[in-house]
Amino acid sequence: MKRSLISAACCALFALSSPSLYAQQGAAAPVSGIDLKTLDPAVSPKDDFYGYVNGVWTRNTEIPADKSVWGTYIELREIAQGQLRGLIADTLKHPGKPGSDAHKIADLYTSFMNDKARNAAGFKPLKAELARVAALKDKQDLPALFAYLQGNGIATPFSAYVAPDAQDPEQYTINISQSGLGLPDRDYYLKDDDAKLKAVREKYLKHIEAMLAMSGDKAAAAHAGQILDIETRLAAVQWTRVQMRDPVKSYNRVGFDKFAALAPAFDWNAYFAAAGLAKKESSAVVRQPSFITGFSETVAAVPLDAWKSYFNWRIIESYASYLDSASVKERFGFEGTVLRGVPQSEPQWQLALRFTDGAISDAIGKRYVEMYLPPETRPRVMAMFDNFVASFKDGIEQLDWMGPETKKEAQLKLAALKPKIAYPDKWRDYSAMRTQPNDLIANVRASRAWSRQQNVDKLGKPVDRDEWSMTPQTVNASYSPSLNAITIPAAILQPPFFNVKAEDAVNYGLLGITFGHEISHAFDDSGSQYDARGRLRNWWTAEDRAAFKALAAGLVKQYGAYSPVPGYHINGELTLGENIGDNSGLSITYKAYQRSLGGKPSPVLDGLTGEQRLYIGFAQKWRAKLRPEAAIAQIKSDPHSPGEFRAKGTVKNQPGFYEAFDIKPGDPMYLPPEQRVIMW
Repeated sequence: MKRSLISAACCALFALSSPSLYAQQGAAAPVSGIDLKTLDPAVSPKDDFYGYVNGVWTRNTEIPADKSVWGTYIELREIAQGQLRGLIADTLKHPGKPGSDAHKIADLYTSFMNDKARNAAGFKPLKAELARVAALKDKQDLPALFAYLQGNGIATPFSAYVAPDAQDPEQYTINISQSGLGLPDRDYYLKDDDAKLKAVREKYLKHIEAMLAMSGDKAAAAHAGQILDIETRLAAVQWTRVQMRDPVKSYNRVGFDKFAALAPAFDWNAYFAAAGLAKKESSAVVRQPSFITGFSETVAAVPLDAWKSYFNWRIIESYASYLDSASVKERFGFEGTVLRGVPQSEPQWQLALRFTDGAISDAIGKRYVEMYLPPETRPRVMAMFDNFVASFKDGIEQLDWMGPETKKEAQLKLAALKPKIAYPDKWRDYSAMRTQPNDLIANVRASRAWSRQQNVDKLGKPVDRDEWSMTPQTVNASYSPSLNAITIPAAILQPPFFNVKAEDAVNYGLLGITFGHEISHAFDDSGSQYDARGRLRNWWTAEDRAAFKALAAGLVKQYGAYSPVPGYHINGELTLGENIGDNSGLSITYKAYQRSLGGKPSPVLDGLTGEQRLYIGFAQKWRAKLRPEAAIAQIKSDPHSPGEFRAKGTVKNQPGFYEAFDIKPGDPMYLPPEQRVIMW
């Protein structure tokens, strides 16, 4: 058995290295790469693996005053933010010619930092939008207003966007989806038996009133009540987040001429024409048909004056973070402190950076790659990815619950999986975007209008399968079922997740799990309903799908028992896809690491075997501390389990974990084999 464990005397190491790369470079020897100083020698991994790996870190770490959560992922995001700050500083010194991408970056950032101009302007920049609302004569004017607001990035009760057609993934289609709420989830409006959510709702009402009063509204209290009433009506007819995870039920093609029957109180023909969506299409995919019907009933039931109040609020809320200092403070007091428990705002440079990055992301991403990505990283990571695909391929063939017919389709899908690693091969063109150095609201509008036009312009064109949904500077990763592609941005290809000089076990546990996780999304409860082309099609036999659902039910039960905050349990159904990604991803990560060893035993470094370091790295990746308010918001609205439980729940299902740490019946970490769930 592999029982080598760390002692209290081990020194702290964080340098990363790789045996193979070290050999190529003639270096003496690799190091473990594990952050040993966070391990708790007083805790046995057999009793509490998360406590053993992260106990010291948990005791010694305080969440920064401007954060709702802190952990390894957030630490890496802070590193990336620091890199972007350096990039912006360099751009401000050398902004280039007017109209260039660099000049636009400088304009966007400078306008955000210009408090003098923002405070002098106050609410005056919103005059045009608010005037359009005031000019509404009757409800027949609503469709044009919806189109106008959506074109400026302002939320309405439903959103309309262009995306690949799930039934024909080579073409784009219009999607109509529920929207229009100001709180994180419908439960915040509807759960009268939850004192915490009820308190948030009451504070939200006061926040709306305060913002309306700041805008000059003389009847702010009455109008705030109207707004909350409309949002509550919309929440009551919205689908739950669990319901929205079903891609089959969420695909409902409706001809433009049939919308009147579905939602008769809203002039859909006028809307599609005003939004510029009727020129190339004659139908749309409605994601939640019953919501659209309920929305129509709300339009009919609510007086026009109340709708005016609602849209005034949508406009003010949309721009609140870009207005004067008093508005920004009031907005943060609710959005930051009430919803997430954060006592103080992030420094203004971080807010300015986030705005600039969101507005012109590819221009920044191109420079980010040039400045911070070592050229040898991409090929090294691509080779690592290929190892994961090979291991997943072997894993499919070894499944005892899946028949040959379904396995064949699964292998076809795996073979067609497209990796997008580090950065795209082509960048977006921002030449049509106009920016100004001292007018932040104008820049917000310009960015939103550019993004909206980019999206609408896709209609009638073949799907661009090379387009990226993330930017290189994003600390995250994703899987797209309609494109059957995973995206691994450059920003996560650095310590503490990855280093080209890293020893393999820790790289597999920290970064490799990301590959395993995202590949597994192609075969989770939602992704598994799409085929190799990204088409929504049932390629399973009835028996295999039933076996899959039985395994999934085990994960739902396991994670539903976890309670990150007293009185609040993880929603096992909402988090099922991500929990499949974690559990199957870690299983494949272990197999890929074994494959990388080529039949040789893993090296023992700092008293730890490679297998132990892999699992320790995984648990260190997901260490996190959350404020209670943020934890509740995550439980209600996020398909990811909180980090601590991603680590705790996943390792218990891994056969390799039991061998690595000699876990036996009677140990608190022991889960009987019949209760362990590994789907892939």
